[in-house]
Amino acid sequence: MEAIRGVDLHKTYGSGNTEVRALRGVSIQVDRGELVALLGPSGSGKSTLLTALGLLNLPDRGELALAGEVVVSGGRALRDLAAVRRSKLGFVFQKSNLIPFLTALENVRLGLEINDHGAAEAKRRAAELLAYLGMQDRLQNYPEQLSGGQQQRVAIARALAVDPPVLLADEPTAALDGSRSRDVIGLFRKVAHERGTAVIVVTHDHRLLDAFDTLYEMEDGLLRRLPNGAEANRR
Repeated sequence: MEAIRGVDLHKTYGSGNTEVRALRGVSIQVDRGELVALLGPSGSGKSTLLTALGLLNLPDRGELALAGEVVVSGGRALRDLAAVRRSKLGFVFQKSNLIPFLTALENVRLGLEINDHGAAEAKRRAAELLAYLGMQDRLQNYPEQLSGGQQQRVAIARALAVDPPVLLADEPTAALDGSRSRDVIGLFRKVAHERGTAVIVVTHDHRLLDAFDTLYEMEDGLLRRLPNGAEANRR
């Protein structure tokens, strides 16, 4: 089942001599339960694509659909995008961006309460998500008491709080060592395959590509699908 679809996406920055065509007719579809890696050198357009899919930086042209519903067409929003982001998208970044004076449980619970969950229900669901990600013994720890990998687990739980069909992650393992990086990608795989979430990860770490279902590469604003992890590792 389709979770997110972008059709003929274009994005240009600047004009004249300073014009940069960050997206040049990019099309992509990611289904529920699919774990996708988005590769490419700096400046290739992958961050622009991720922010377009996340409804943070709309394309100039093209169409975006979430869970089968078109929400952007021709660079124009057809829905309240803030509401769509809250209900259908989760985000994980290179830094966990946890609130330092809140515990792991409180960081996750806050996102639920903002989305109109009652306090008791938010606490219960936050505890369940953290336990699902192996953090059941760290509920009352503050971010400074957690390792980098544990902080990212909390960030993933927070992103999953409203059970979005799509989870977008921008270099989530860049600050982690090899072992912790593989643990985090393993969690994304668990989330995709067990919860049916479509997970798209921007990464430069080719050591992790065997964990992904699908690989895409961005170059000069163009997107191509790689046939398998072996080819990507040879590049």
